[in-house]
Amino acid sequence: MKLCLTTVVMCSALLGSQLLAQAQSAKPDAKQFIEVRTYSVVDAEAEAKLDAYLENALIPALERQGLGPIGALDQVDDSQGVEVKLIIAGPSLEAVTLAGNKLADDSEYLEAAKDYLATDAKKPVLKRIRSELLLAFECWPQVTVPQQKQDGQARFFELRTYESATEHLAALKVEMFNEGEVPIFLDAGINPVFMGQALIGDMQPNLTYMVVFDDEAGMKAAWPKFVAHADWKVLSKNPRYANTVSKNNKSYWTPKSYSRL
Repeated sequence: MKLCLTTVVMCSALLGSQLLAQAQSAKPDAKQFIEVRTYSVVDAEAEAKLDAYLENALIPALERQGLGPIGALDQVDDSQGVEVKLIIAGPSLEAVTLAGNKLADDSEYLEAAKDYLATDAKKPVLKRIRSELLLAFECWPQVTVPQQKQDGQARFFELRTYESATEHLAALKVEMFNEGEVPIFLDAGINPVFMGQALIGDMQPNLTYMVVFDDEAGMKAAWPKFVAHADWKVLSKNPRYANTVSKNNKSYWTPKSYSRL
């Protein structure tokens, strides 16, 4: 039994190190810019129209511009209203922030989007669109396609935004991730999709990251392992990182059928 347990631990550690190496394979100056865009949708009928637009028009157009990978997600709890999340990654600030301006010159996009663009103002699809712009961490510079996606399996995403009381404390929390928090995530079975410091958004100063699991049960099993991890106990007691998080905002998401994540 000890041999089996040891084998499992070794395999888990190896997988974690492989994922971290994959994320760090890019040079530091290759950190992606990431837009986290939230569509607040009027109702289920409107969501179907938005889905058609995102799948057939917007996402292909953004990919033609060289952006990606692009995630499209459904919120698990829609009791406060229907929301769709779009994760848009790009190699530069200009590529991400000016992508919308380039759509008017894309004839394929204009043809595919014509029904959505002709939406009657009296029957809107959306309430509003909110966006947050992030710069990826050094320790996780690229948005990573989950292994579950590559294997054609289900995914359960957790999105967290850590608010900080001051800009200095927010920067220290980013440093904490870069200085060793991510390997602890991986050891606990918590696999990042992206991690970024907010450059623009309505909860600054903050950072935002998304992690992925097979399902909700996997998520609930992983976080206690993280909290109990010996390296986390040491890192979390470092006085340099005291009080770096003033509020932890959490939400849960599943992928749209056309999501690249």
